[in-house]
Amino acid sequence: MGRETQARTGDSLPEGLGRSIRETSRAIAALLDGATDMTAPVPGLEWTVGETAAHLALANALMADVASGQERSYGDGTPQSLAAANARSLVEFSERTAEPLAAMIVEQADAFLDAVDRAVADGTAGRTLLTPLGPMDHGILASYLLTHMLGHGYDLARALRRPHMIDEMRVALCLPFLKTAMPRVAAASASTLTARYTLRVRGGAPFGVTFGNGTVEVLPEPPERSDCTILTQPVAFLLLALGRLGPLQAMARGGVLAWGRKPWLAPRFPTLFDAP
Repeated sequence: MGRETQARTGDSLPEGLGRSIRETSRAIAALLDGATDMTAPVPGLEWTVGETAAHLALANALMADVASGQERSYGDGTPQSLAAANARSLVEFSERTAEPLAAMIVEQADAFLDAVDRAVADGTAGRTLLTPLGPMDHGILASYLLTHMLGHGYDLARALRRPHMIDEMRVALCLPFLKTAMPRVAAASASTLTARYTLRVRGGAPFGVTFGNGTVEVLPEPPERSDCTILTQPVAFLLLALGRLGPLQAMARGGVLAWGRKPWLAPRFPTLFDAP
């Protein structure tokens, strides 16, 4: 995209989000440029490097379509239905070669940003979009796209033994989506819990997550009489949220601290959600 489009994207999304989407897609493409075996397994996933890259290419295309206003059916919003939709899409899409998949990941990320710019230009940027995880506006959807790319970019980096691209700034840009998604991906175990958490991602403002009467609510401020405060390093927070890191692992590495009236609730928090 040219400078004019980049400038418009900078105005239409939270500061740095458009740039991070663009740079993350290119960082993933750079990982694939160095891939010599696309059939290699990805740690923690049932997919190979080629299947993970294909999934990213397909997901970026789906997000670009949704951002442009198209309705794309993709599961019913539950992690189980999303997994089934992912499996079907990989059967139907057979490309597993690094170069075309890298190009598609970048092209569809750019197409997404172009769609956001068009929505801003025609005054539809505030409309509600139907996404695989429920209704969102363009800003939350952009945060979703970045989060998804970072999660699978991390997977590819581990498989290829290369540095990942998750950093503090990018994690901050993922938070709007993660806060939106939490009530939508609550695990069955969350329905029996009554608890009030304060979450602090280092460098950002604290927020609250409460459980009670079978519901999960994300609050813009810490709740009154919080039971447990959890302080995390940004990278650890995203990896915990995406199921790439266990709570005890994170604590052992010093990525998580907890205190409050019931600090023992801290390790349970990530298990209360089914990462999509």
